[in-house]
Amino acid sequence: MPQYYEGKVEEQVACAGIKEDLKACLLQHDCILREGKSAAECLKEGHCKALQVSFFECKRSIVSIKALKLYLT
Repeated sequence: MPQYYEGKVEEQVACAGIKEDLKACLLQHDCILREGKSAAECLKEGHCKALQVSFFECKRSIVSIKALKLYLT
């Protein structure tokens, strides 16, 4: 189970849980801990790719919903 479900109050911000898991994944990765690289550099190298894609898809779905609402009004 993703870490953000464990013992936390549900947040009102969309995609917050996935963002928190992505952040935790990066902060625990050797790319940052041992090599001292930035999070952006580690993401470009492909670390935590599944969470990065999930976060992107979540954000894209929010944009799609907002665009649909504008189109329908």
